[in-house]
Amino acid sequence: MANAVHYPSLAEIPEVELVALSDLVPEKLAKTAARFGIPHTFRDYREMLAEVECDAVYLLMPPHHLFDLAIACLRAKKHLFIEKPPGVTYEQARMLAWEAEKNGVIGMCGFNRRYIPLHTRVRAMVEGYGPIHQCVATFYKRMLAGPAYYDGAIDVLSCDAVHAVDMLRWMGGEPVHVVGDVARQANAFDDRFNALIRFESGGAGVLLANWAVGGRLHQFEMHAPGISAFVNPDDRAVILRDGKSDPEIITTREAAGSEEFRHYYGFAAEARHFVECIQNGRAPSSALADAAKTMRLVNQIYAHPIDPQQARWPGG
Repeated sequence: MANAVHYPSLAEIPEVELVALSDLVPEKLAKTAARFGIPHTFRDYREMLAEVECDAVYLLMPPHHLFDLAIACLRAKKHLFIEKPPGVTYEQARMLAWEAEKNGVIGMCGFNRRYIPLHTRVRAMVEGYGPIHQCVATFYKRMLAGPAYYDGAIDVLSCDAVHAVDMLRWMGGEPVHVVGDVARQANAFDDRFNALIRFESGGAGVLLANWAVGGRLHQFEMHAPGISAFVNPDDRAVILRDGKSDPEIITTREAAGSEEFRHYYGFAAEARHFVECIQNGRAPSSALADAAKTMRLVNQIYAHPIDPQQARWPGG
């Protein structure tokens, strides 16, 4: 992800200078530094933080390796970008947000679906008719062997299906009531996740996530009075409005004005957003404090089962 989407997105921003790189693998370190013209390389991130003058750090790590490095960056008073999820647990995410605030720096989590041009364009269209009163986040994948992510270090909902959880908050707002249905359908780990959410606005949200299906499908729905949008960020949005029989179609590449994956899938836009937030001293859309709220919603889905007699947590 670093070489495919993140560093290329940063490299095309005129205000950004990539000054240093740290990696444990010498071959990767040298190849990436040469590709992006990065002058300083380190095997130890602590040496990099101590020796290199910089404004911000992109910390791209598996979630179970993330926390200590993120804390070090924040305590060095560097603005910080991390990939999703913002740690393994809600408590880790909350403490990262607290550390960023305490040190007066901007922290951002890469929930890239928020920044997909098709999503932002369609949400603006739907909200032009009024508040979103119903939304659906669907995320299906096929994972039928072995442990869950990183050899079981983190559960599916917190690690990957969290994209759909985060999008429910992005579309519907903050939850006030949550009921979940979590099950192990075909694996030793939890692989099916359904939830019904009532938001502060009075609207409703539905999560449909399953890692024991036939293949990958990713889709979001947004509904307001007089308009409905069905968005597949890999392909297109279908918009129905004003009772017209012919839907409006907007492709994801058309909305982005680009055929490049990092542009039409939100990575370039989130990089630009992070830089602009640093320049202007404002909180990102997916600031660490906001990302922690998404991890809290993950907790709520686990903690409020449809059968109140069967309270359970990951592995429980």
